[in-house]
Amino acid sequence: MKKTYLSIAFLLISISFYGQDILSKEKAVTLTLENNYDIRIIKNNLETAKNNKGIYNSGYLPTITANAGTNYSNNDTDSEFQNGNVNPVNGAESKAYNASVGLNYTIFNGFNRKYTFKRLKENYNLTELQVRQVMENTLTTLFLAYYEVGRLTENEATQKATLEISKKRLQRAEYSFEYGQNTKLAVLNAEVDVNNDSITYIAVKRELANSKRDLNIVLGRKVNTPVKVNTDVTYAIDLKLNTLLEKAKNNNAILLQANKNIKLGELDVKIRQSGWMPNVSLTSSYAWTKSNNDAVNDFSPISNTRKGINAGLNMSWNIFDGGKTKTNVTNAKIALETQGIKKLQQEELLERNVNNTWEIYQNALFSLQVQEKNVVTTQLNFKRTNERYKLGQVTSIDFRQAQVNLINASLSVSNAKYTAKNAELQLLKLAGILLENNNF
Repeated sequence: MKKTYLSIAFLLISISFYGQDILSKEKAVTLTLENNYDIRIIKNNLETAKNNKGIYNSGYLPTITANAGTNYSNNDTDSEFQNGNVNPVNGAESKAYNASVGLNYTIFNGFNRKYTFKRLKENYNLTELQVRQVMENTLTTLFLAYYEVGRLTENEATQKATLEISKKRLQRAEYSFEYGQNTKLAVLNAEVDVNNDSITYIAVKRELANSKRDLNIVLGRKVNTPVKVNTDVTYAIDLKLNTLLEKAKNNNAILLQANKNIKLGELDVKIRQSGWMPNVSLTSSYAWTKSNNDAVNDFSPISNTRKGINAGLNMSWNIFDGGKTKTNVTNAKIALETQGIKKLQQEELLERNVNNTWEIYQNALFSLQVQEKNVVTTQLNFKRTNERYKLGQVTSIDFRQAQVNLINASLSVSNAKYTAKNAELQLLKLAGILLENNNF
């Protein structure tokens, strides 16, 4: 066999990609940021938070209302005077018109408005961090799916090359049997291996098709959109555990959200405490009224018009509300303490996760180096075994074992390659620098 097993696998990968567009990592990121459903939803949430923090939702602006109305009546009236005279009026009409513009403004409400406005701004900042976390999680999911397609693409090529070798072995065994140079047992063993390799190949193809659908979902595309990925993987060369831990403490999205929740808790306490303070409000209006009436006696006015400005200043102070404000303040302080505990918990979990992921990363890189050496060794072993098999110096069982060893070594290299890269991406996410990274 002139070509090594691994060379055949790489050749099959190249042939499968020839003439077809490969989805680059950069293009995958662009599509995900534009189309991914989770990102689109969280961006809408950010727009809502942005609207909520505006001056129109602050309570600092006055409210102005306008009212207008008219009334009409038609009545029969009998007016009796002290001298005994009766003045009957039939069908007396009365028309009334009114219009007013009123202004209401809260001058002071115990700083409730001030701290509520600050809370809306902090809530917007929290939502920004939530957007960032969703983007980080989505990009991590993207490349888990992307590299899974890459891993299975390589596995498919490996299994396809394995199946071709097994078919040629079966063909050789059948020819040898026909010419009396081999036994029927060798043919049967070769048939079993072909069947097993066929089953494995079909299973890998199914897994690859499923992984491509998973990738398209993350990309926000139709699930059956054809996709080919770049199987080249590069690693960061400047990652250090101490640096990652320090960055994680300062930049991790979950930890930053915990800090924001503490800030929100502090504002909640102040908002609840405002219930102990007085409320002062200003009211003002300009009103116009006019009425036209039919006279029912000599002294009745037939028209009346009023217009003018009214203004008032009101103060209310709930001196004792049965302990409701006290309870609310106490509960807000307990909630604030809970947020502090959650932050401490997140700090411990973060340090653990960074250390654990670092160990996985280092082990995967070491395993990759070892497995690459194993591939070279198993390639040489398979090449020699194949030559000796052609000469009849080794059995079909020995040939199959050498073939299986090469398969396992090739698959181990692929697994270690993508395991290391996925662990690297997890480290970057934990450190809060994934979105700054361009080496996906």
